[in-house]
Amino acid sequence: MPFVELDTNLPAGRLPAGLEKRLCAATAAILGKPEDRVNVTVRPGLAMAMNGSAEPGAQLLVSSIGVVGTAEENRGHSARLFEFLTKELDLAQDRIIIRFLPLEPWQIGKKGTVMTFL
Repeated sequence: MPFVELDTNLPAGRLPAGLEKRLCAATAAILGKPEDRVNVTVRPGLAMAMNGSAEPGAQLLVSSIGVVGTAEENRGHSARLFEFLTKELDLAQDRIIIRFLPLEPWQIGKKGTVMTFL
């Protein structure tokens, strides 16, 4: 059950329509997870500074069970996510940063329990 959070200082009007759905589909394909398990949040228009600059930029947080736990996995995920984000957001790679956070099943609550028991 991946969680994807895209924070950006780009105004909402500059984001392409349907970005959240395409990011959901792209993340599912990249991580090898079913699309109906991917959760995406897009937060535009934030006050942000990256590398000392408030120029347009984006931060992506990808949290998931079992697929973001190694440097080798994340190198491949990073390459594909950067390709998607640079195209969709029209940003240079140096204005995007991605953080990967491995999760354990007991850290995700669903249906009144945690994923460990589902």
